[in-house]
Amino acid sequence: MIVAADGNVSARLGPDRLLITPSGVCKGFLSPDDLIVTDLAGRPVRPGDSCSTEVAMHVACYKHRPDIGAVVHAHPPTAIAFSVAGRILEPHVLPEVVVTLGVVPTLPYTDPGSYEVPDAVGPAIETAEAVILEFHGALAVGKTVMSAYFKLEKVEHAAHILHLAHQLGGIRTLNPDAVAKLRETQRRAGITIGLPPGYRASESEIDEEALIAQVTAAVMRHLQSGALPRD
Repeated sequence: MIVAADGNVSARLGPDRLLITPSGVCKGFLSPDDLIVTDLAGRPVRPGDSCSTEVAMHVACYKHRPDIGAVVHAHPPTAIAFSVAGRILEPHVLPEVVVTLGVVPTLPYTDPGSYEVPDAVGPAIETAEAVILEFHGALAVGKTVMSAYFKLEKVEHAAHILHLAHQLGGIRTLNPDAVAKLRETQRRAGITIGLPPGYRASESEIDEEALIAQVTAAVMRHLQSGALPRD
């Protein structure tokens, strides 16, 4: 997902503390002592610490999504190639993406490290689990660091599949009835992020056995990622 010293990761430590990766360090060589503790405004608690230049973007995510516990920002190559080419990740193609991520929006270019980025990401992440930053990278949120990372991994995997489909002749999307059933799966599994504003489940006939199987699969994925309580 990243090379060299790219990318940054944060986690919520408590009601008024965040933990974030430092600036300019390869993530593969980090030790626990390298991580930076900040307040909720992104200011390091320990004098002399230098946290990621993208800390404001992370702070914006926690401000707009009080339910999350972690933010992962990276540069997944295929997903970013879509934005460089002026393409979006077509929605309503892969069932597992429809259910667990919903729509993954591509945000217009903003200058990395500037306050343009958090101003764009914050409102967008209120109704998304992951976003692509045009020409720049991608970001995902979750209850835990690993659940956020898995969502980012799913974005890149979906982008790779869509790229192959484009090469094979183009993208076919799921029909509206199939999407309605997947949205109902979301609703019954308690997954509300990623649904369009004002969404109402379809009243069309639904295969109950298939729906139960879909809901079970969705719940298990979220249990494994830590997104749902195990009780």
